[in-house]
Amino acid sequence: MKIKEFSLTNKFIKDRIRSVKKQVEPKRYLVSFDSRTTAHVFTDVLVMGSGVAGLSAAIQAARCDSVLVVTKERIDENNTAYAQGGVAVVLSAGDTVSKHIKDTLDAGQGLCDAATVKAFISEGPRRVNELIAWGALFDKENDRLVFTQEGGHHFPRIIHAQGDSTGKEIEQTLIAVARENKNIKVFEHTFVIDLITEDGICHGAIAWHAKKGSMLIWAKRTILATGGCGQVYRETTNPGVATGDGLAMAYRAGATLQDMEFVQFHPTTLYIAGAVRFLITETVRGEGGILRNKRGERFMPKYHPQAELAPRDVVSQSILKEMQKTDRTHVYIDIRHIPKERLYARFPRIREICASFGIDIAKDLIPVRPSAHYMIGGVKVNRFSRTTIRHLYACGEVACTGMHGANRLGSNSLLEGLVAGSVAGADAGKSIQRSKRELFPYPIQELAGGSKISWLDLNDIGNSLKSLMWRDAGIERDEKHLLEAEEMIEMWCRYVMDKEFANPAGWELQNMLLVSRLIVVSARKRKESRGVHHRSDYPETDNTHWKRHITVKRQKS
Repeated sequence: MKIKEFSLTNKFIKDRIRSVKKQVEPKRYLVSFDSRTTAHVFTDVLVMGSGVAGLSAAIQAARCDSVLVVTKERIDENNTAYAQGGVAVVLSAGDTVSKHIKDTLDAGQGLCDAATVKAFISEGPRRVNELIAWGALFDKENDRLVFTQEGGHHFPRIIHAQGDSTGKEIEQTLIAVARENKNIKVFEHTFVIDLITEDGICHGAIAWHAKKGSMLIWAKRTILATGGCGQVYRETTNPGVATGDGLAMAYRAGATLQDMEFVQFHPTTLYIAGAVRFLITETVRGEGGILRNKRGERFMPKYHPQAELAPRDVVSQSILKEMQKTDRTHVYIDIRHIPKERLYARFPRIREICASFGIDIAKDLIPVRPSAHYMIGGVKVNRFSRTTIRHLYACGEVACTGMHGANRLGSNSLLEGLVAGSVAGADAGKSIQRSKRELFPYPIQELAGGSKISWLDLNDIGNSLKSLMWRDAGIERDEKHLLEAEEMIEMWCRYVMDKEFANPAGWELQNMLLVSRLIVVSARKRKESRGVHHRSDYPETDNTHWKRHITVKRQKS
């Protein structure tokens, strides 16, 4: 019987592969524009994104040149501002760079770039001390930094601020430094639609502002720091701005993207039906939180020797298995055994959010489940944060630096953003000084083509896409469901991608469809399980065939 079922499954899959029509390549530009009738803005360095990576890049570049930071919402609305856990950095007695490197490489399961890992971890203390000198207030006891241990780390090296508001503290510090710098200008509420390129060189971008309209931003160097794409999933910790815009515009411009199948799911987000998924930071488990199923049983020790402190991919997959076994939509995290005063002081924001739903974290179990959290893959860059397009850089979550491999080690993302952003900004500024090239805009007239329509229900398509990605390309994947996702996305692409929209809602949907397709196609190619990429039909890690990267690049039309 099993052999027959396997045979039928294979036939089904082969039929579905044949049914997936040729991929619809996106238009080079999403909108039509003419340089003769569009407003022009000039800057030495254009930075897209205002999170930890973008502002770090802007501050470094401003040492040499004029910088324009463009962000599609307020300057403080980004993934960085929502980051709770902390920064992994070698500053505590007894910790060493080599120990941090080993933990990072172990988590990355063979796909980290060892040179990048060493460089970023070695540079981390300098960048964190720079933040502190700028006024960042990390939590201290007796005038010494407080360190926490998280999953995958074998040493307490995570520093945090205001208990569980580390990202907010870092963001506010960087904003203050940027606003005081006369070389840095900021355009808020400005949506970057596409990169402007010619002959493989980036010259800036076309952007749109609700009141000012379209503008061409000409730059000697351009830095992508647009963050991740968590909004392509129904369950996500990411804010609404995380729609993968930078990934999509880089792909359309011809940049190489890498490791798009590796999407990290955070194991514990507050699960209240109908409510926004709020992150319950990994530090809660680092402080002694215990995961329990609906019967009150602790289950992590049977899945991994490090139990709740296992790497994130293991914890997420274990929670999913426990939910399936118990036929439940969630599990619980138990911190009732931790003294109340310590809990309230350590996790004030989590306490506040949980209390709004009638949950006292000192007395009640907290319902949690995994959610899409971090894009490990992204725009491929070298050690200087340069992409495969000349004069275009990428840093932060939008970039694939090789730091994380197949599974990001907790709290390494803020570290990477600080270091990679600084590297990108410094290299961009210095390269401009070396070249001494003047900024000369060139005539460009682009007819994007496609009808301008308003009858498409963008919200319905977007919600359907999110549900599809969560169901078919989520924590657990297989060939049948990935093919189903690819087929559905291609169908939506055929009647969405050729349209020309006039507002962010349409552009975001087009970007989300493109990024979702890249995730699904890459996930179907990798026929093994490694890190955050778990294939139920290929459950083993295959170092013989798959200890390598998958890259994607736009086909020339």
